[in-house]
Amino acid sequence: MSGMDRFIDAIEWCAATFVGIVAADIFVSVVLRKFFDTSIPDSYDIGKMLLGTLIFWGIAATSYRGGHITVDLLWSGASPRHKRWIDIFATLVLLFVVTVQTITLFDKVRATYTDHVLTYDLGLPTWPFFAVAWLGDVSAVLLIAIRTWRLVFQPQALHDASAVKGVE
Repeated sequence: MSGMDRFIDAIEWCAATFVGIVAADIFVSVVLRKFFDTSIPDSYDIGKMLLGTLIFWGIAATSYRGGHITVDLLWSGASPRHKRWIDIFATLVLLFVVTVQTITLFDKVRATYTDHVLTYDLGLPTWPFFAVAWLGDVSAVLLIAIRTWRLVFQPQALHDASAVKGVE
């Protein structure tokens, strides 16, 4: 396994970790509310920000593997050569969109930092949550760029990686 594949796996583990954190937050919040008539301070705000973080890290994880929702009516009828060109075009469009999204999300991180936006109950700064979400978006841009590179110059690397993942 190359260093690039280990980097990709690390990003996927980060996304999976955020799934676990969000699930644990929801579970603990429900149990405390149902059985003990209490709640975690700022649970709603923190849960909302963690869910946003999870979404951006999830974009990173699914974008490289091509596990996101696709419409492949045209692709399924195309020749292997045309399928590759469709994949390259679609990945370039995705790279552009996620890059623009990453730039605008950085503006949100900066704005929450400079405006000193805090949570309601504990007065925690919200910008670190936005920064971690932004790092997920940066990871998505990197992984989509790697996917584009491999689609253009090393298409067998994408097929080899998916075959290995399928066996594991």
